[in-house]
Amino acid sequence: MILKNRCESKELLILRALNNRTVLSQSEKNHLSNLERGYEGELILDEKCKNIEGERYIINDLLFQVNNSYFQIDSMIISRGVIYLLDAKNYQNDFIMKGDQFICVRSGQEYKNPIDQLKRCILLLNQLLHNYNLDYLVEGFVVFVNPEFTLYQASIDDPIILPTQINSFMRDLNKTPSQLNEAHRKLAQTILSLQQSTNPFAVLPNYNFEKTKKGLCCKTCNSFQLVKNYYDFICGNCGERETIQSVIIRHTEEFKLLFPERLVTSASIQDWCQTNLTKRTFTRNLKKHYKALGSTKDTYYE
Repeated sequence: MILKNRCESKELLILRALNNRTVLSQSEKNHLSNLERGYEGELILDEKCKNIEGERYIINDLLFQVNNSYFQIDSMIISRGVIYLLDAKNYQNDFIMKGDQFICVRSGQEYKNPIDQLKRCILLLNQLLHNYNLDYLVEGFVVFVNPEFTLYQASIDDPIILPTQINSFMRDLNKTPSQLNEAHRKLAQTILSLQQSTNPFAVLPNYNFEKTKKGLCCKTCNSFQLVKNYYDFICGNCGERETIQSVIIRHTEEFKLLFPERLVTSASIQDWCQTNLTKRTFTRNLKKHYKALGSTKDTYYE
């Protein structure tokens, strides 16, 4: 049973939007690429987890704070006797493990050791559970999901699941009977209640409304070539069709994401979209999807 689905982080969504509407530095583009690759790897892991059988709770995409320290968990599986932590890694190419070093063979670049990161998560989760008098065995694994990944010189005892081992790991997990009870339900509820909503480590560039490109962009190819055609818009680049209502709401959500300090009004969204739709069209669609607040003259939406 999946208790919490995965979605893109706010950091990833903001960087995607800014990449389309501003000029990101090379380091910012690299950071966006790493986030995209990481999210893709997590989705691959999610697909594999769909094969898990028996009574188990699956909770994805968790962020916790304990003793002034934050830690993230890609996937948590609550079984009868064990809490499994799975940390998805979408690395490609050949890597080598030299002691505590985790190095890409082709580039020679050293990466953070994923096993050390996993051990830290297990330690902090145990502390968090102890704070709530919850006594459960916690086991963790780094799951390398990319089929084009190879790792050399890793110890057989390392908590690593290579791409060729994922299916067998899932089969072995399914062979272990798991029946959950009220204590497991309360554990899952506690876990969900303790997750943090804001990631303090999000790295975002400086940007402002005035210097951000305005206009309608295609949801498929991100080009600014949407052309109105009666009741919908057509992308002049890829041919994607989207209703007027969908375009307005999608761009309103983008506006809210990028500029949470600004009021959502018919005028502000019209300014953001830079299209020849009437203000009345914006007002009608905003009223359908958001709660109208304020006086008639100064109406804004939440």
